[in-house]
Amino acid sequence: MAKKNVAATSINIGISDKDRKKIADGLSKLLADSYTLYLKTHNFHWNVTGPMFNTLHLMFEGQYTELAAAVDLIAERIRALGYPAPGSYKDFARLSSIPEAEGVPSAQEMIAQLVAGQEAVTRTARSIFPAVDAAADEPTADLLTQRMQLHEKNAWMLRSLLEG
Repeated sequence: MAKKNVAATSINIGISDKDRKKIADGLSKLLADSYTLYLKTHNFHWNVTGPMFNTLHLMFEGQYTELAAAVDLIAERIRALGYPAPGSYKDFARLSSIPEAEGVPSAQEMIAQLVAGQEAVTRTARSIFPAVDAAADEPTADLLTQRMQLHEKNAWMLRSLLEG
């Protein structure tokens, strides 16, 4: 039986195990929120109807495509910190702060739900910063800053469709 090479599997990146675990737990919630928002946005892309169909269909496609790439980045950061990334619907349902859509809402309700979802992802990302700052985890801080900037912009763009 081969001996496990501890040096090759231990992580020594200047962040304690406790801090890495706390950050990974926060990122797992961000991953769950992001994946839930991805799924909701994709659902709405498929099912939107009405006079704003083309505009919303294209907008939703751009947003869910970006979210698909984002969940990979978030999961990879969790793995780089040494923890498994959640990856099941059961895990995501348990960890996410975003409720699933019931039925097929109107286009206006879809927009409102996506504004709430974009804002929820922003709040989740923001909530991780104290642990990230305390550990001087700049790579995670950079990821969170980029995510928040994008979700705040998406919320603003979606919200503008509800005004008027």
